[in-house]
Parts: sequence; C-alpha cells; structure tokens
Amino acid sequence: MERFDFIVVGAGSAGCVLANRLSEDRNNRVLLIEAGGPDTNPFIKVPMTAGLVYFWRSINWNLSIAPQAHMDDRSVAWPRGKVLGGSSAINGMMYMRGHKRDYDDWAQSGLTGWRYADLLPYFKRSEDNPERAGSAYHGRGGPFRVTRARAENPLYTAFLAAGYATGQKPNDDFNGADQEGLGPYDFNIRDGRRESTASAFLRPARGRPNLSVWTRTLADALHVNKGDVAGLRVIRRGKPTMVTARREIILAAGAVNSPGILERSGIGDPKVLHAAGVALTHAAPEVGRNLHDHLGVYLTYRCTKPITLFGLMRPDRAVIAGLRALLLGTGPATAVPLEAGGFLRTRPELEIPDIHMTFVPGLNLEVTQSGQGLHGYLINFYQLRPESRGRVHITSPAPAAKPVIDPNYLAEAADRRCLRDGFRLARAIGAAEPLAPYNAGEISPTPDIESDTEIDAWVRANANTIFHPVGSCRMGADPASVVDPELKVRGIRGLRIADASIMPRIIGGNTSAPTVMIAEKAADLILGRAAPPPEDPAIG
Repeated sequence: MERFDFIVVGAGSAGCVLANRLSEDRNNRVLLIEAGGPDTNPFIKVPMTAGLVYFWRSINWNLSIAPQAHMDDRSVAWPRGKVLGGSSAINGMMYMRGHKRDYDDWAQSGLTGWRYADLLPYFKRSEDNPERAGSAYHGRGGPFRVTRARAENPLYTAFLAAGYATGQKPNDDFNGADQEGLGPYDFNIRDGRRESTASAFLRPARGRPNLSVWTRTLADALHVNKGDVAGLRVIRRGKPTMVTARREIILAAGAVNSPGILERSGIGDPKVLHAAGVALTHAAPEVGRNLHDHLGVYLTYRCTKPITLFGLMRPDRAVIAGLRALLLGTGPATAVPLEAGGFLRTRPELEIPDIHMTFVPGLNLEVTQSGQGLHGYLINFYQLRPESRGRVHITSPAPAAKPVIDPNYLAEAADRRCLRDGFRLARAIGAAEPLAPYNAGEISPTPDIESDTEIDAWVRANANTIFHPVGSCRMGADPASVVDPELKVRGIRGLRIADASIMPRIIGGNTSAPTVMIAEKAADLILGRAAPPPEDPAIG
C-alpha cells in the first residue's frame, strides 16, 4: 500500500492544476490518478479538429444521457475527456469566465470567498495573456496561455456586422469590464496548438520527484472509517490496489464521475445506494442531484460563395493543414472555427445577457454528410442560466458501469421561452443585410417554422448539449449541500471536491476557465494559504 500526502483523482481541467500547485512544495508527495491514457493523440493538438476529438472513442468516456422527456424522448451523446487534460483536451478551447453577477450570486447565497472580486485574482494567476498585457482584468506569466482569435474569414466580419445592424454592440473583451455584445473570442491556444491543462500545468511539473502520475488507473471507491477517509481503492493494470493520503484526497473527476465515486463509497442518497447495491456509509441525499448543463441549437444556412470550411474537407487539403498546424504551428488548422460571437439579451428588460451566440463559417458534420448545403455556415446559441435540474447516479458498485445521466433538459417553461426568444434573435441576425451577399437560404430551420408551437417543436427535435455539465456535488452554505465553501465534503474528514460538479448554479459562459479557477482556489484552501486580496477593477 503506497502512501502520499495528497491524492488527486482525475487529471482533467481541475486535476492537472491541483497536481501542479500541490507539488510545488517538494515536501508534499502528490499522486495524480487518471482513468485515461496520455494525451499523445495528434488530433488533440490541432485546434481545427476540435469537433472531431469530442467523439474520439479512445480519449472519451463515451457517455450518453437518458431519453429526455421534453426533447421528444431523444438521447444524445455526452462527450467527456478520458485522457490527460480531461475535457480540456477535447473541448472548443474557448476561454470564457462567465459574468461577474454569476459569482456575486454565489456569494450572496452564503458562499463566503466566492465573489467575483475574490475570484478574479485566481483567474489572473493561471492566465498568460500577452495580447492583453496591462489590462486590470488579465494575467501575464501564468501557465495557461490565452490568445485572441484572428477571425480572418470574411463570413465572421459579415456576421458581426449583421449583429451590429440589429442593435447589438461591439465587445472586444468578454472577460473584461462588460460581457455583453459581439466580437472575436479568446482561446487557449499556444503557438497554433491546443493548450490543455495537461500541456499548461501538468507537463511542466512532470519532472518533480514528489509528483507521481498514474494513467489508465480507475478510481473505484473511498474507504471511510468512522467519518475519516482511510484510503482509495483503484484498479491499476487490471488489479485492485489501495492508496492512502496523509493529508487529503481531492476528487477532481468532473460532474459525472465525482458523484459516482462518492456513491460507490456509500456516500449519497440511501435510496439510490440501496438500488445500486451499495452499503450506506454516510447519508448525503444531494449527491448526484442539481445536475444541469448548457443546451443549444444550430441554425444552418447555405452559402453563396465557396469560402467556408467545406473547402478544407478534401482529404489532401485536410492532411496538409493538419501537418502545418502540428509541425509549424501555422495555417488554417491552427484556429478553432468558432471565432466570433458574443453574449446577448433576448429581451430588453433583462439586466444581463441570457444567451451565448457563436458563428461558424461551416456546417456541422450531420448537415454536410447529408449532402445539403455543402458550402454553408451556422449560428449556434445556448441559454446561459437554465433553470431545469436533473440527476446523475450509479446503477452498480462496479466502477466501469455507466451511470444514469438525466439532465432533464427543457423541464422548465423559462428555459423553453429563452430558447424560443433566442431562436428569433439568431434568425434576425442571420437575415440581416450584411449577411445577404452570402445567404443562399436556410437549411434548418426551414422558413415555414415561425409560430411559438413550431419553434418549440423544432427546438425539441434539434437541441443538443454544449458540453458543460455542472452542479452534481453542489457547494453551499446550507447543511444539505455536498461540499461547504471550503470544498470539504460534509460529514467526511480528509476529502474535498474541486471541479465543475461543485458549482451551485452554472456560470454564464463556457466552464473550462472557471473550473481552472476553482482548482487554483482549492489549492490555497488545501494548503492553508491566505487568499489573495480581492480585485474589482470596476470600483478600483
């Protein structure tokens, strides 16, 4: 039985950060456990192929959700990274922090230390953003490289102009003073290649003698003795083994796997555990509940001119572009085809944006493979703060058994209204005059879809995950919450959770950068370091 000071479970968006920060002190012996393998797949590094690696089976948990009652009983895939870097190795690389109000609302619910002003120093600590050097909102010299989109395709320019023509305002920095508006995005790309948390945080730390990284090692269950975590059972090289931590075990396995590890350990809702054949260790009914995700739709159009991504789909061109990106860090494949968009209000009376809209100068694979459109483009948007809540639970004590995942999409009328309103706003931008020279007609939805009933039906049939599940190990000040504001699991000593599962409410934007921030803050909490002074550039 091996013994460490800290054991981090999951080498994803949070785990790689924690492994780096906890092992900076050579006196701390740290173990990082990852169920997947190394991030050696070359497609991981090429930004243009992000849409392909979402579904690459060898680096994915290959999950799907339960049939959705409010989406015509459809089940959709839920890609989650199973590789060093986790979902940061397969995501769209968009660097977004969310709205200031998101975090201030967390704090107002009793989560001391989680205001925007408290968290901005952690965002800045991790960030290396040379193009925004000198900004009070951005960091320089951190491990996580952030670069601005080039947005060179003329379709991006036309889309932004169309948005401005409909009354939207320009925004040059969605992580700055104001989130609302349209403009080019920031991405986690370094020298033309993906910057995951594995490349940014883990790789520089791999040479430390006090850091051990076990890949292809599946976390089974925690051994809990009288409320103390006594060890962690893992499956390594096909054999079960026990590892122990002198100080703490930190779950960073994500919104699906962190609650699963708790439940296999007997920590959860007694009814769920009984049904799964797991003996109760500690009753925690909220484990696996509060699951929610961003849900979006894609409006697709034919393009009048051969300037879309379809031109890169010829095998010879795709290979050349990929090799240029891998070997030289240059060429069209060094950009993610999501470079322009923004955060908008679907109704003028709203105080902050309620949808995130993105333009893509190409079509999704389903449309292209159907033979429609060929040269085309799409407008994607999703609701920022859904009210619907679901659940994720184990069905068996076996660590390889897939859980039941039910995000309960569109259960709330407010969510349906937001997507309906967003549909009309996106369609208005798509029809605006600056896009007219490129617009050869709608593919989906068809022009006859106009009424509320028709729009709702189209959304039910076409909505899909935006890959941002959170909330299943909710942080709260109330005793029913799974973790407290210091990320300690209530009722269990020596155990914390630090990943997107602890978000009480999803933030208004992509979840990768906020998950890195959570890990940065968790490192200070775990090591007993004082938090950095709060910063709010808006008030000085």
